[in-house]
This record gives sequence, C-alpha cells and structure tokens, in this order.
Amino acid sequence: MLGQDLAPLLAPRHEVLPVDLPEVDITDADAIRQCVEAGKPDAVIHAAAFTAVDECERQPEVALQVNSTGTRNVALACLRAGVPMLYISTDYVFDGEKDGPYLEDDQPNPLNVYGKSKLQGESHVRELLPRFWIVRTSWLFGPLGKNFVRTILERLRAGESLRVVDDQIGAPTYTVDLAMALLRIVEEGGPGIYHVTNQGYCSWFEFAQEIARQAGIGQAMISPVKTSASDRPARRPRNSRLANARLESAGLSLLPPWEDALARYLVREQQQNP
Repeated sequence: MLGQDLAPLLAPRHEVLPVDLPEVDITDADAIRQCVEAGKPDAVIHAAAFTAVDECERQPEVALQVNSTGTRNVALACLRAGVPMLYISTDYVFDGEKDGPYLEDDQPNPLNVYGKSKLQGESHVRELLPRFWIVRTSWLFGPLGKNFVRTILERLRAGESLRVVDDQIGAPTYTVDLAMALLRIVEEGGPGIYHVTNQGYCSWFEFAQEIARQAGIGQAMISPVKTSASDRPARRPRNSRLANARLESAGLSLLPPWEDALARYLVREQQQNP
C-alpha cells in the first residue's frame, strides 16, 4: 500500500525503480543483492513487510524470515553498494505502557511477533549500515490497498453493525502524507530514527465513528468493545501514540491532522468509485 503511493510521488523528482513480489523476494539474499547492484540507486526505501499482525502470531517463522532476515538482506545489499537505506517500522515495537506519546529514543518492548520481527529488522539496519533512516509509523490507511477505513465503509454500507475496540489509542496515518514525509527525510533529514504520523490521536472506535460521520453513514451502527473481548491472537499495545519529535526538531513539516487526511481519502475514494 505505502510503496504504491511512494513510486508516483517520487517519480517527478527522482528516477524510481520500484520492485515487488514476484519480481524480487527480500528473503532471497542473492536476488536482492543483484537487484540493488543492477539498479545503482542513490538510496533504497525498504517498505516490504509481512504486516498481518494476527497472521504473524500464527506464522512466526514467516514473520521473522520476512521482517527480520529479509530486512537484513536488504541492509547487506545496501552496505555492499554503499548506499543509505530508509526502513519503515512500526508503533508495535513498543508495549503501550507509557502514559504519554513515545519518543524516538524510548526503549522498545514489543508485545507480539510482528513487533518483535520489525524490531529485529531495526537492529539489523542500525548494526550494518553507517547511514540509515528508520521511520516508525502507525495505523496506515491509503487509497491503494486493504485498510481499516475501506473495511469500515464496506461493512457499514452493507448494513452491518460493528463492534470496535475503544481502549487502544494511536494516530491514523494516511499513506499519501507519509510518502511526502519520507521524501523530505531522504532529501533533507539527517540519519537516525523518526516517528512520522498524522497529527492527533484517537481510539479505533473513535476512528470508526469519524469515518461514518464524514461518509454520512449512521454512527449508531458502531459500538465500543474492550480489547479483552475482541479475541485476537496477537496482543496489541493500548498506547500507540508516537511523538514526531525528531521530525519537528529537524525542521521538517509535520503531517496534517488525521481528520483532514481522512477527508482527503474519502474525496479520492468517491472520485474513484462514484
């Protein structure tokens, strides 16, 4: 989803060489090395991942192979080619027990396999590369892939009543806005870890209510439920708030509020599906 938004955004200002499965598999070290060597990039943005959180819990070996070993393969290819790498990571590297938003230098402590595999990916990047950017983000939604907003809209339009957790707090982040921030970081930002999300926070329940409100669908069809009653295989952090402190201190623009991002997403969705 994010990679699909990145490629057209970068294209007017940079030569872009997007690759994906089945063309290149990041778990194949030789294939990713040959890909980087042939492309001769100035930088690599690594957005490939196994992101299905509950499936990661069911298939931990696959999650580690893709998110940890695959990231190590990409980092090694960049090291050999002498190019910097930007790695997309996640709020799920934290356990959610902090009272306030997480800063970039707070100690990670993931609760689930997905978070652990992504944190291992971070470690490979930091240990192998002299120049890198790690960008942690959260709750992605965008026009070119499966996401929470599309799921909520489809189910509400089908007349379903929904129960949505109200005790997990985070920042919904629009992939189009995130892609713009990634471009600025690669072009202007110093190396290191960044937290990048749309501004503002909400629960998943509040997010679902705002989707219904902006789409003109009945909010009464949505009711809150506690995480403990949701019966999901993977534990989720109750607090996924990420402070965008490094982005702000670097003088790079913060992303707009998530409500504004949602409005723009819905306009685009309406245009694509009148």
